[in-house]
Amino acid sequence: MKRTIITRVLGLVFILSLTFTLVQCSDDSNTVLSSTARSGALTEDVINSFPLEEVSPAEAEGLTFMREEEKLARDVYLTLYGQWGILVFNNISGSEQMHFDAMGYLLQKYNIDDPVVVDSIGVFTNADLQNLYNTLIVQGKDSAAAALKVGALIEEVDIRDLQKELDENVDNEDIQYVYETLMRGSRNHLRAFVSYLSAMGVIYEPQILSQEEYEAIINSPIERGF
Repeated sequence: MKRTIITRVLGLVFILSLTFTLVQCSDDSNTVLSSTARSGALTEDVINSFPLEEVSPAEAEGLTFMREEEKLARDVYLTLYGQWGILVFNNISGSEQMHFDAMGYLLQKYNIDDPVVVDSIGVFTNADLQNLYNTLIVQGKDSAAAALKVGALIEEVDIRDLQKELDENVDNEDIQYVYETLMRGSRNHLRAFVSYLSAMGVIYEPQILSQEEYEAIINSPIERGF
């Protein structure tokens, strides 16, 4: 998620907050993946089973950013679970921990400095992500529905950012594998948050994805992923 997307998200969150206030509611050429890898596993062994390739500056920057973006998702969900006790936050925070760990394995594999020096809830090296975290937590504490909408928004942002990295920057096989696995997980998470909102009688409107992209995800089955 680049600065322009963060700025857009912060603006959207502000608009949503006003709404809630008013409404009150290893072969380099032929890598053979194991069945575990094909299932979408994100263990260190699976990631290291891919060939070690040269990492570009753009790939390295993306890895560093996505490490903290996955941390943001985990931290927000843990905090909102503590606030509302809604089980979906607790369940998905565990998945986000796996995503966060997978990004750490890639950073280690390519000897890239980890931006997460101390893994404390709500603490970020990236100032934009720090600002976004603070804003989303305030938003999510407004109501249970607001919290679930924050979760859906985070997953939309993750999907958009991961797709952008895959389209524009990623060449390495292991990074592509991890990002695609994370995207499947994010689509599943988006489905889960929207389902909870639907059960509350709340219709979620996509904030980052197009209506067509959003409906394609929501109207398709749960995928194998984390």
